[in-house]
Amino acid sequence: MRDPNFHGAVVLLVQHSSQGALGLVINREASVKVGDVAQHLELAGGERAQRPALWGGPVERGAGFVLYKGVSPEGWTLEGIAISPSRERLSALLGAGAEFSLCLGYAGWGPGQLDKEVEEGSWVHVEASADLVFETPISERYDRALARLGVSATTLWMTPVNE
Repeated sequence: MRDPNFHGAVVLLVQHSSQGALGLVINREASVKVGDVAQHLELAGGERAQRPALWGGPVERGAGFVLYKGVSPEGWTLEGIAISPSRERLSALLGAGAEFSLCLGYAGWGPGQLDKEVEEGSWVHVEASADLVFETPISERYDRALARLGVSATTLWMTPVNE
């Protein structure tokens, strides 16, 4: 995709319906640390506070989504990946010293927009997996996602058909 926001991006598609779609970029670090967000929200930082947050996408950069293993009662759950927009969930995970990622911002598509982009060849689809999100280093997620399709970044040519 020629849009620099999404070139080489791995997007965890959280919601996709006739009303539009919401996704989180999971392979780009944000310029702030989790502790900066915790301090802004007046939460205790904990041992995970020095880790960088993830840049979740260009929409509503002040919005936060916590990704952790399990089931989210207040958000979404995909293949063992819980996604929560809850400040309280972030506080609980920080306090417990649990493994999680914090995405700031998100990627959003209007009705039919993502479907059209997929049809044009702007995106390829790989099933969501907890190991890609939690066990794969951020810098390796793009290559590992492509490897699940049996291709590498050097062998994949992704130019939409209308360009």
